[in-house]
Amino acid sequence: MAILKFRVYFEEDDSIYRDVVIKHTQNFLQLHETILKAYEFDNKHQATFYRSNDNWQQGREISLEKYDKKYKVDPLIMAETTIGSEVKNTNQRFTYTYDFHKVWNFLIELINVSKEADSRQEYPAVVRSEGIGPKQYGTKGLLGDKFADIEEKYDLTRGAEGFNVKNEEGEDMGIEESAEGYQDEED
Repeated sequence: MAILKFRVYFEEDDSIYRDVVIKHTQNFLQLHETILKAYEFDNKHQATFYRSNDNWQQGREISLEKYDKKYKVDPLIMAETTIGSEVKNTNQRFTYTYDFHKVWNFLIELINVSKEADSRQEYPAVVRSEGIGPKQYGTKGLLGDKFADIEEKYDLTRGAEGFNVKNEEGEDMGIEESAEGYQDEED
């Protein structure tokens, strides 16, 4: 049984990727679910794969379902299409689009084929993660919610106790004057 290892790049930054191993007999629906899990996305939106070439041009579509749009050729359906049936060469590529409104694009590249399955490994699986992936909804900084708590707890617009603020001429304004100055600027 062949085990295929794919590198799934976030299209906007190729230093962000996840390596996924999957059996050639498993289907694209399983690959789809594994990619979403790897990037911590939910499973609420439309998605499609495209067979691709070395220049990442889209070829045959492998879709989650047949959507209400015009097709030149009907798409293959993820749940019915095995990974092995669409791998045509040893450097096979696919593109993957998730959520047609936000348009999350990923580039998928076959990076290894092994003949032996690891008996301790459950397939499909994410075996490597590099970089901080994009957040599906909104932005979340590295500090997360804790930084917002600090901002609320302390008024960061006022000079800190024991530190004076200087005006444009370099004269000491003192803490009270500097706080009033900030209030005047806001008005």
